[in-house]
Amino acid sequence: MVAQQGLEITTRGRGSLDITAAVNAVLRDSGIGCGIANICVQHTSASLMVTENADPDVRRDLETIFSRLAPDGDPAYRHDLEGEDDMAAHARSVLSEVSLTLPVAEGRLQLGTWQGVFLWEHRSHGQRRRLLVTVIG
Repeated sequence: MVAQQGLEITTRGRGSLDITAAVNAVLRDSGIGCGIANICVQHTSASLMVTENADPDVRRDLETIFSRLAPDGDPAYRHDLEGEDDMAAHARSVLSEVSLTLPVAEGRLQLGTWQGVFLWEHRSHGQRRRLLVTVIG
């Protein structure tokens, strides 16, 4: 059995949003108890991650690391059609994940105690992001 549902998430700008509960709601709606879930963000300047869900400093530190790897407004960038954060956001997306495949049991994601699924916005300003959740079981 396969089920697929879209999610729309509004971000507040650069940073991460815990979407674990929203994905688990899709899984419940699917009626699939055991299998795998694929989550895909359908954008080139945002990504997904599984990381620490208890201490927000982990996600803040990841922002610091990515700001060093792909700084806004680097004069070497050619692509800046949407502002100085444009190319940096694309680079950050390429350096991370736009799709995750995770196990499902009992109609829920099977994550570790300290894991959550996060939408990681790489643009400075808030955006409306589309995600597609596909459940196979």
